[in-house]
Amino acid sequence: MKYLISLLIGIVIGAVVFLLGLYYNPFQGQTAVSPLAVTDQRVIEMSFSAVPGDALLYTDAGDSKIEPHPDRVAELWEPAIVETRLIVTMLEDARGGVAGLGIKYFTASEATAVINGEALANSVWHVYLPGQGTMMIDQTENYWSYIRDVIIPAHWSSADNWRGTFHGILTNGPGSLGTARVSGGSGLFAGLTSESVESLTARAYSAVSGPVSMSGSLAIALPQPTLANE
Repeated sequence: MKYLISLLIGIVIGAVVFLLGLYYNPFQGQTAVSPLAVTDQRVIEMSFSAVPGDALLYTDAGDSKIEPHPDRVAELWEPAIVETRLIVTMLEDARGGVAGLGIKYFTASEATAVINGEALANSVWHVYLPGQGTMMIDQTENYWSYIRDVIIPAHWSSADNWRGTFHGILTNGPGSLGTARVSGGSGLFAGLTSESVESLTARAYSAVSGPVSMSGSLAIALPQPTLANE
């Protein structure tokens, strides 16, 4: 019996050590510096609220803390999109003015490997900038640092919330430098091929209701010929 107890204790200790090593692994950090910081192209940045309740429209399969809105917005119950989340939000320029409209849908990736510090999602942005044109941004995102540094501490907290400062680059592909792929649609962006990076800044999160104070940013590199037509 004592050998069985010793074995069980060893298994429990091993599991705890493994989980602690996974959680505190210093090699699983998330960069806060955009890969576009070294580009020779001009980079435009647009910000948006990353709090689903602030969005013009939000919906999912009904399995999250956030209710779909506005009223009469249907849940994504069809099997092909049941794990997808959709958000429609206003994009603001550097001065806080309205720059355009962003439609983003994203779903968890089957390539997720938390043991490697990867909590991946596949996402696509449809961006409409009035008077300029449209573009699509497709990317792979890594949410591990956000989950580790924000969501898990919020659930561990006796107050069921997290407050602090978190900033990280979500985009990690498909570009070789960890950038998203931009494809122009219409207007000044017709035929455009470029790169983009999405980042997230969080200041408050509730384990009960989700994001409380959170903003996102889209940085898009524009070739000089495009800028010349602006």
